[in-house]
Amino acid sequence: MPDTTLPVFLAASVPASGRTVLDGEEARHAATVRRLRVGERLILSDGAGGLARCVVDAVQPGRDAQLTLTIEERWTEEPPALRVVVAQALAKGDRGELAVELATEAGADAIVPWRAARSVAKWDDGGRGDKALARWRTTARAAAKQARRAHVPDVTEPVGTRELAGLATTMSLVIVLESDVPDRLTDLTLPDTGDVLLVVGPEGGITDDELHTLREAGARAVRLGTTVLRTSTAAAVALGALGALTTRWQ
Repeated sequence: MPDTTLPVFLAASVPASGRTVLDGEEARHAATVRRLRVGERLILSDGAGGLARCVVDAVQPGRDAQLTLTIEERWTEEPPALRVVVAQALAKGDRGELAVELATEAGADAIVPWRAARSVAKWDDGGRGDKALARWRTTARAAAKQARRAHVPDVTEPVGTRELAGLATTMSLVIVLESDVPDRLTDLTLPDTGDVLLVVGPEGGITDDELHTLREAGARAVRLGTTVLRTSTAAAVALGALGALTTRWQ
């Protein structure tokens, strides 16, 4: 089993063998923040399942930092047979980024920003929306590295409710988290394979019209327990439950 104490760095690709170079922001972090030296080891990841244990042959610090690496072992980790796509309602302040961070650490396979009716945050088309999306994507990359995940979840372009309903029709199961419904997550028959769409509403809750639209697309509204979770923590809690109730953690 690979050493789980080695730091993880992301690269565009991971060669099967031989030498490779780590550059850009990842190299600056390795050389300046982690202060890696010749002879030390790290894990190189392409974010899509490809991983390699490498030894550092040379370090060039500074703005144009580079690490020259020799690959000692290369392997591939397959994605889970049952994938979970989190549709996360936009949240104000840093709560949206916190939701992405926690969901990524808990194993989300993809994250869809949802422009819910009661979302306080509004991602307008253009510069401000692009910057907000970039922050979510950066957060997902950092959280995947922190959690030592082989797969960095894709953070898609934001969608409205109609687009979300269209996505729901392509899924094996669609779960909408609601605190005031009788059905529980544990009441569902969960598949072993395919894609599950997990819908998390905003702090103000999902509107009746939104819930009706998603139900028409095949969604099941369920609660996790007897308490009300914040939008930033709900997906992570649900992902933990799905990990235990399905084959995802096997």
